[in-house]
Amino acid sequence: MPSAQDGATHVVVLSGPSGSGKSTIVNRVLEESPVKLLKAVSATTRPARPGEVDGEDYYFLAPEEFETKRAAGEFLECAEVFGAGHWYGTLSSELNRAQQNGAWAFLEIDVEGALAIMEQFPETISIFLKTPSVLVYEQRLRNRGTESEETIHRRLETARKEIQFADRYKYQVVNDELDRAVQEISQILSSREAQLHA
Repeated sequence: MPSAQDGATHVVVLSGPSGSGKSTIVNRVLEESPVKLLKAVSATTRPARPGEVDGEDYYFLAPEEFETKRAAGEFLECAEVFGAGHWYGTLSSELNRAQQNGAWAFLEIDVEGALAIMEQFPETISIFLKTPSVLVYEQRLRNRGTESEETIHRRLETARKEIQFADRYKYQVVNDELDRAVQEISQILSSREAQLHA
């Protein structure tokens, strides 16, 4: 497993509640980052949705395969999410893949997973993405038009819990305006790279 102490593994973690605009931010940051980033692909036991590609969106694993890898210690972090019976996790091989590509590993994961990564890699650049208020989360979730009322309430409850961990992250970025938020994250990465080469 790559070690954070050897200076070769650089890990960037981005977390934020549903509705904080993570997916949009991640795609923009991957395109515009001043340092080379490689998005870590999460593994999951949930079935692929239409249009999702194995190895790009997720590694879709059978529950038995996931459990075998988990027992073998191949995950940096993993958990059962939303009580739906599906597991999600980040394989340590994803950090190796980033290293081999001369890139920093970019993980978009939930708070629980992020805290596990930060414990293993204290130098992790951890960023918590939030909206100006919980009302904005609710508005964004409703505007999607894809969630049931029950799901919206559950996601808002999760959002409130996750926000309580925001100060465990090195940086907090408010996604009030997309271009500004992307620029702020790029500056964070740029200043870390400058420190490394100082």
